[in-house]
Amino acid sequence: MSGTCKNDAKTRKGLLIDYEFCTGCHSCEVACKQELNLPHGQFGIKLCQDGPRKINANKWEYNYIPVPTSLCNLCEERVAAGKLPTCVHHCQAGVMSYGTIEELSEQMANKSKMVMFTPV
Repeated sequence: MSGTCKNDAKTRKGLLIDYEFCTGCHSCEVACKQELNLPHGQFGIKLCQDGPRKINANKWEYNYIPVPTSLCNLCEERVAAGKLPTCVHHCQAGVMSYGTIEELSEQMANKSKMVMFTPV
């Protein structure tokens, strides 16, 4: 590697999703499909369901987890133009964040249902 490390946490970008509060609205999927002009059956981000699952007599667990696929490029053209990735921009629940790995890691402190995605 030469002078700078592209994988540095202070410069490398990622997507952080707080799925504790994701409502499962599919806005991220729809916005991504339109932004990347993806055909039927292909997704840049796919909303997955986990549950419902009975935890005990009075408690159930049901999660929606948006998962970027290999087609996700974190909206490189939008980001280059100074905009947020379209999934983040259109997230109705406001549970998605875009930033450096360092910034996103700080947001994850003391949270249990967050997932960070970074492109390879």
